[in-house]
Amino acid sequence: MLAFVAVVCGLMLLVWSADRFVNGAASTAHYFGMPPLLIGMVVVGFGTSAPEMVVSALAASQGNPGIALGNAYGSNIANIALILGVTTLISPVTVHSQVLRKELPILTAVTVLAAWQVWDGSISRLDAITLLVVFAGLMSWAIWQGLQKQADALGENIAQQLEVRTMTLRQALFWLVLGLVLLIISSRILVWGAVEIARGFGVSDLIIGLTIVAVGTSLPELASSIIAARKGEHDIAVGNVIGSNLFNTLAVVGIAGTIHPLEVGQEVFYRDIAIMGTLTVWLFIIGYQSSGPGRINRLEGTSLLLCFIGYTAYLIHSAFG
Repeated sequence: MLAFVAVVCGLMLLVWSADRFVNGAASTAHYFGMPPLLIGMVVVGFGTSAPEMVVSALAASQGNPGIALGNAYGSNIANIALILGVTTLISPVTVHSQVLRKELPILTAVTVLAAWQVWDGSISRLDAITLLVVFAGLMSWAIWQGLQKQADALGENIAQQLEVRTMTLRQALFWLVLGLVLLIISSRILVWGAVEIARGFGVSDLIIGLTIVAVGTSLPELASSIIAARKGEHDIAVGNVIGSNLFNTLAVVGIAGTIHPLEVGQEVFYRDIAIMGTLTVWLFIIGYQSSGPGRINRLEGTSLLLCFIGYTAYLIHSAFG
């Protein structure tokens, strides 16, 4: 019971502290003259993925690779199947041609890289460093592209939304520091509770990471995507999913693997990576061919949501069946 309470309270504190951290970081960056584009792409990008990064880093350092990997790959599956599924039920999502030409192919290539790395049953430090190098290259390229054009709708829009919440510099620094501290504390609580639940029920920490932890750390993206969909800001909703998946696959796994090499069971490749890759390709196909180019309707969103429910049910059945 204490472990369940720890997971619930840890998730609630994690989501709240991540929101405080993002607002404090964005406001601080604004005060120091960082362009809105960089605030949207770098500060907000890192901030919304902070729960996954901190949880996986702590899990890896404590010798729980299943939670570290399950959190990253499970969040990717939840982002496409759960978040886009729920979002399209609220409002059909338009996928712009730039996303189809550039972002989705990059995400597909990164997913192939992830599959290749776990093929041999482990993610070494060299593998992890490779992921971080690729991540740094993609971020540098994206920032350079944005600065060249001097217009990035996603980055500008997110930054402007955050700047509406006016803060003094002292308040911004306070929430930046407090949010980061609470992120670490809540992650420790969450990881401890997840490990205890796994031991109590006799299931692997990978299953806990793929389900409870993955969905919990994806809550910030779910909330922001729902709000964006209700406002008709489809770029933000789709951008959240693609950006978060890139962060998870490259930065989250890269940081965790650098801290401690990760042993990977064969089920991760044949089950979780396969599902993640299939959903990524499916998203690509839906955006191109279904119900007109660049549009995901409610029926297709329902199919994504049913896929997530079926995947989660299979995980539970395999754990307790």
